Amino acid sequence: MKFTEGYWLRKESVQASFASQAFVVEDIPQGLRVICPERPILNRGGALDVPIITVEFTACGINDIQVRAYHYEAYDNKEPRFPLNITKVEYSTSITDKEATLTCGALTLRIDRDTAAYSFEANGKILTSCGFRNLGYIRANKQPSTMRAEAGYMVDLWEPYMVNELSLKPGETVYGFGEQFTAFVKNGQVVDMWNEDGGTASEVAYKNVPFYMTSEGYGVFVDSSSPVSFEVASEKVEYVSFSVPGEELRYHFFYGQDLKEVLCNYTTLTGKPALPPAWSFGLWLSTSFTTVYDEKTTSSFIDGMAERNIPLRVFHFDCYWMKALHWCDFEWDGETFSNVPEMLKKYHEEKGLKICCWINPYIAQGNDTFREAWEKGYLVMRADGRGVRQTDHWNPGMAVVDFTNPDACKWYQSKLQQLLDAGIDCFKTDFGERIPIDVKYHNGADPVLMHNYYTYLYNKCVFDFLKEKKGEGEAILFARSATACCQQFPVHWGGDCSASYPSMAETLRAGLSFAMTGFGFWSHDISGFEQTAPPDIYKRWCQFGLLSTHSRLHGSTSYRVPWNFDEESCDVVRFFTEKKCEWMPYIYSMAVTSHETGIPVMRPMELEFFGESGMKYLDMQYMIGDSILVAPIFNEDSTAEYYLPEGTWTHILSNETRQGGKWYTDSFDYFSLPLFVRSNSIIPVHTGVKVPDYDYRQDTTFRIYSLADGSTAECFVTDVKGNNKVSCSASRKGSVITIDFSENLNGACIELINISSISGAKGARIGARDGSVSLAVDSTHIEIEL
Repeated sequence: MKFTEGYWLRKESVQASFASQAFVVEDIPQGLRVICPERPILNRGGALDVPIITVEFTACGINDIQVRAYHYEAYDNKEPRFPLNITKVEYSTSITDKEATLTCGALTLRIDRDTAAYSFEANGKILTSCGFRNLGYIRANKQPSTMRAEAGYMVDLWEPYMVNELSLKPGETVYGFGEQFTAFVKNGQVVDMWNEDGGTASEVAYKNVPFYMTSEGYGVFVDSSSPVSFEVASEKVEYVSFSVPGEELRYHFFYGQDLKEVLCNYTTLTGKPALPPAWSFGLWLSTSFTTVYDEKTTSSFIDGMAERNIPLRVFHFDCYWMKALHWCDFEWDGETFSNVPEMLKKYHEEKGLKICCWINPYIAQGNDTFREAWEKGYLVMRADGRGVRQTDHWNPGMAVVDFTNPDACKWYQSKLQQLLDAGIDCFKTDFGERIPIDVKYHNGADPVLMHNYYTYLYNKCVFDFLKEKKGEGEAILFARSATACCQQFPVHWGGDCSASYPSMAETLRAGLSFAMTGFGFWSHDISGFEQTAPPDIYKRWCQFGLLSTHSRLHGSTSYRVPWNFDEESCDVVRFFTEKKCEWMPYIYSMAVTSHETGIPVMRPMELEFFGESGMKYLDMQYMIGDSILVAPIFNEDSTAEYYLPEGTWTHILSNETRQGGKWYTDSFDYFSLPLFVRSNSIIPVHTGVKVPDYDYRQDTTFRIYSLADGSTAECFVTDVKGNNKVSCSASRKGSVITIDFSENLNGACIELINISSISGAKGARIGARDGSVSLAVDSTHIEIEL
């Protein structure tokens, strides 16, 4: 939000008070409290008629300092609060006449008492600072007031805002803010936190998260469910500005040695991603949205995939499993599906599938489910007191479930239980963005501040239910909307994209921004939701989709089965689905890492190669975990332009090697793309499998890539639940490679990629495979002489 008209002038409708002096500094638990008048107080008279901003700096975790700035202390804005994991950590403070400091881990906050300016510092350098007119209280559209006995007597009426600005260095780049479809580097943008259903081709976003990171190695989380407005090097090009309505502003400042450590600290505060079940990483197929289908149609899709030997793991029923005009009454359309339990049992037992169905948090009028919710008070009410808040947008007379009411949550979950009883395994939690603000909630929360927060309650209600009923590690959603802390409820998908290469590219950009906000798992509608892609785009998007953590074929007005495009599409989908299944020991280890650390599986180049030249603006390629680089192809010419960071890189399909630190342009058929393994990597795989979920410790092959002299590579594998880790490390000294396992693994093999022969081996039996030495593991300690 802009409060100025250029550098010199503020808007005429704005009156501002800025922190100008640290007049009082005192110790408080875990930190400091600073009293900042809007002008320096130099004598007793100066302490009269002066607004103050109180700022509290507290240590809330390792390298995590919270800033709480407020004007009126007793103001209550009825704000729903994000549940945060505040931890007591060691800290130290110092207060002198000139400055005050708070140190927490490697992070130091320094306050200049003369000016109230403060800076965040680490390793002897300033990361960012807040100085002259950077921390303020704004009175917008203030009504006239008088001291006479007339209308307006002592009126204090205005729209209050708190604003804070943090400096940017030359060349510093800003990332994050949730799933944003605009340019990956956010410098020069205005990013407003307001969830809405706007597709993928505009600045409107389904998933706004008030958190950003910069290339200087720090992150900022504005702890507010309000519509936070960020001016990212826009209103003031030297600063990131963030403002909130009301009398109080809270934010956390995180420092890390790199951006992965920043994300780890951020998700320690806001919650780590849950670990999705291994089966969810397989291929999903949907009925699509407005297509016509019944049991015969869905069975033909499932059988068609099997007939073509395309491994399918999840089948999804979109909206029309219910009757038209009845969304979401949780009742199957009996005219279309006559015996649902029998159908789903067949899909489970005979076809080996998991089943998902579509839901949303809205209920159309005209059915028993609506009337029950209405009578029990489980729907969001009108602000004027005239009953339930309804709309004809989306479904007729539609109302919104009030998840601030605990009884409404239990009631909603009881409807989900009926679906589980019929054979449903998981839910696509669609919508959650179109939340009106002229309403009244059960808990009295401010409806404007509930707008973004609503999706947290909605998805938490469904996820917690699945976790309770299915067990830890078996709960999964397919959610469209999100806000802060929602990374705890995976998976999320990218919304309504279109069948074009530009839309495919904007989808990836959004996914990379989403990853920079701590979301570990992400998907998108392969080949686009709107329109129907030509075979070329379908096949290229299938590559990209099956190289994302979660992979779903879903569309709007047409089916997405590959034979509807061309026969080669079937081959492409089969090829990359099988490869994903084979690579699951590696992929799932990265999923476990995300669950434990908060570092996403799909990683922007700047996240994985922090500080390396050339990484900041790369938004058309990414890493899967720490070792595999993916550069999807975004044109009908079959060419890819991509950058390989420093080191030796090996194409995972052809074993061709390339030297990094340079750009490449290559052409690829539909069965390949830039897909390279980093040097000094171990990639555990299981060849020949057709499902994503199996014990990754059994019959696993550990492929070692370009292990340099003096280097060590490490990996681990788990069982299908992500437990019982077994680690593998390989180190090289001269011509000797030493490999150690933490325990014995049945059927384990080692492949030395692009090494065609060795002199000998201890602890393993030597074989051969396509120009790479293969060894059957006999011991937990192996020595190889090259």
